[in-house]
Amino acid sequence: MNQPPELGQFNNQLKFPFAMPSITMEGGTKYPPFFDACIAGGIGGSAADFMMHSVDTVKTRLQGQPHSRIEKYTSMVQAYKLIFKQEGAVRGLYAGVSPAMIGSIPGTTLYFAVYELTKRTLTESNVPEVVSHLTAGSLGDLAASFIYVPSEVLKTRLQLQGRYNNPHFASGYNYRNTWQATKMIVKYDGYGALFHGFRATILRDVPYSAIQFACYEQFKKIAQNRFKGENIPIGIDVVTGSLAGAIAGAVTTPLDVMKTLLQTQQTVKNKAVAVTGTPGFEAPVKHYSGIMDGMMWNYRNQGMAGLFRGIGPRVFWTSLQSAIMFVIYEQVLQFQAGLREKGEWPPAGFV
Repeated sequence: MNQPPELGQFNNQLKFPFAMPSITMEGGTKYPPFFDACIAGGIGGSAADFMMHSVDTVKTRLQGQPHSRIEKYTSMVQAYKLIFKQEGAVRGLYAGVSPAMIGSIPGTTLYFAVYELTKRTLTESNVPEVVSHLTAGSLGDLAASFIYVPSEVLKTRLQLQGRYNNPHFASGYNYRNTWQATKMIVKYDGYGALFHGFRATILRDVPYSAIQFACYEQFKKIAQNRFKGENIPIGIDVVTGSLAGAIAGAVTTPLDVMKTLLQTQQTVKNKAVAVTGTPGFEAPVKHYSGIMDGMMWNYRNQGMAGLFRGIGPRVFWTSLQSAIMFVIYEQVLQFQAGLREKGEWPPAGFV
């Protein structure tokens, strides 16, 4: 999950009606701060996830392909072209997009809600700003993880599989669709399998949020000093958010690799079932017992390259996804503010 930017059009005054912080806009209109952030965050986050899904698929293939001397995918560009050529866009590059969106929309909405509520509550309690933001980001990730981890498991397996009866990649999976994948996972591995890689996901997302936020704040201060109090151009904001996402994505790549491997490996009892539509294709033999076991095995057998598999598409994805989300998030907030001035927002019952 990525950190949201500050709501620049609001001041820092906080009120607490109904045990919930609200904000006062320049015009004096009061709002529950989480409402606009939830809507804008859900739209921005899910839209960015959808637009960058094909790149995420390439990253997943690079990270999850079976270990061998001759690997099918060798780079981001080569993998992107090959998947598109052999499997197409819908069933190949956009495999798993349905569960991704099912988890992304409510997950990002909940993330922004918890983030904004926690940030304003802690700030009002005189907690240092940096600590407030980092804590809010961590709690936002933790709350949203219960929604997006199961969807991430389904998305990752379908991405790794690609098209149904795929003769082009030995993933160890062969699901007809999202619903059938869910039933098969629960049937052979139990409900707990939908949370495979939960700890790895948390250990990836919490430091990602912290690093991304710290970098973004520093880049933002540099930009503010450069423009000496003037409004920062949206292009500069996009660059700062993009750089922050890229750095955080690169640093946390080893944890992202293990998240992918833990979520896609089969249990021993499911090994006989874990075959693709092509006879003879089985899942990788290695079974990881945990995050450290996986990282140590990858390092011993593949060196640093094993820990940073897929770093190119991951950095590309986190960078652009962060920039896209930032732009859409701010534009939606501005649109909401415009409607608010006309008395057309929020919907009745939310004031």
